[in-house]
Amino acid sequence: MTHWSDTLAVFDTETTGINTRDDRLVTAYIGVINREGDLLESHSWLANPGIPIPDRAAEVHGITTEKAIAEGADAAQVVAEVVAVLREILARPLPLVVYNASFDLSLIHHEALRHGVDWLDTPRPVIDPLVIDRALDQYRRGKRTLETVSTHYGVVNPAAHDAEGDAITTGLVVHKLVDKFPDQLSLSADELHDQQIVWAQAWEDNFYDYLERNGKPRPQSRGAWPVGR
Repeated sequence: MTHWSDTLAVFDTETTGINTRDDRLVTAYIGVINREGDLLESHSWLANPGIPIPDRAAEVHGITTEKAIAEGADAAQVVAEVVAVLREILARPLPLVVYNASFDLSLIHHEALRHGVDWLDTPRPVIDPLVIDRALDQYRRGKRTLETVSTHYGVVNPAAHDAEGDAITTGLVVHKLVDKFPDQLSLSADELHDQQIVWAQAWEDNFYDYLERNGKPRPQSRGAWPVGR
């Protein structure tokens, strides 16, 4: 029998910062992998974001303002192409795997609004291993960055903080999660998408309650998963 994880679309971005409304796309990658981890399809972009890339961001992904200006395509063109490929991928349909999807998809959503690009009405099914890992192994200590989670599941990232390397690594982590939690992830991709909405909200509520109990202000809600504020 086929399983929704047999063929996955994987997506990642590198950006000017971590504010989904105001920061901009620098690089993006969309690929398709099979259950063996073979790369079946590959799309990559380098954009000139139209604003300076802070040194702190450039230190992470290696793209400086000068490089983006010299080699990057117009941001509006890149955003339009990224959204078009996402739309085509989801129409096949293939599950779209994104680590911390509420960041990448929210940022692309705001970029689309900024550049007058028609956004996806309801991107689904989205598979977010961060949401799944938090829900199914919630008491494990330590950070839940892609680096730590991929190490935990024995996945080697060939190029950390590179959109292609991070996207493919995220897909391989999903395969490990399916192997470890076959019963919980035996839902269809659409059913799992809906379950992740519940899991993501439960995690946010628990985390924000924890902050309040420790005398810290409750942040503004991130909004609905996978595309929030």
